Formats: sequence, C-alpha cells, structure tokens
Amino acid sequence: MEDSYYRRHAFFCVNQREDGKRCCADVGAAACRDHAKRRMKELGKHGRGMVRVNQCGCLDRCEQGPVLVVYPEAVWYTYVDREDIDEIIDRHFLRGEIVERLRI
Repeated sequence: MEDSYYRRHAFFCVNQREDGKRCCADVGAAACRDHAKRRMKELGKHGRGMVRVNQCGCLDRCEQGPVLVVYPEAVWYTYVDREDIDEIIDRHFLRGEIVERLRI
C-alpha cells in the first residue's frame, strides 16, 4: 500500500452562515487557519509527506466551534485562540499526541 500524500491533513471550518446561527467564521476561524498554515511553513513541516493545512466549508459542528479535524486520525478539535492552535501544532502535528483538553 502506498503511503499517504500527507502525513496529516488538517481541515479548518471557515463556514459563514447567513441565517444568523453560530458559525466558525464568526469566531476567528480564518485567522487561526492562516496562523496554523504560516507556522507549519515556518517550521518547514507543510507540504507533501508532512502536514497540509486547509480550509473547508461547514463541518456541521458549528455549535462546538470553531472546529478543525485532523486526518488520518479523524480527531476533532475546538480552539479559542492562537495558543490553542500552537498546542495542537506542537503536540499533535509534530509529536503525534492528541490534545485531549481541546478534543470534541
């Protein structure tokens, strides 16, 4: 079996709802995604064989948001700020440890 193109793939929901319901875009999801992508590039860990940080549309968990999901482990996280994102990067993306306090 061929190895996965990326070691880990992180999808940040940046969905914007027009109906006034809670959504990830309203709580800084795009800025946190940008921070994660920038940091992974600075660390030299973004790209083929490493980690890919992407945005996506609605993951249908906005009430727990903002949310991101990391594959291949299928681990769902919520976060509040860049410090939470840095912890996910340092522990999960780089060391393979699930950050239980942020897991949903």
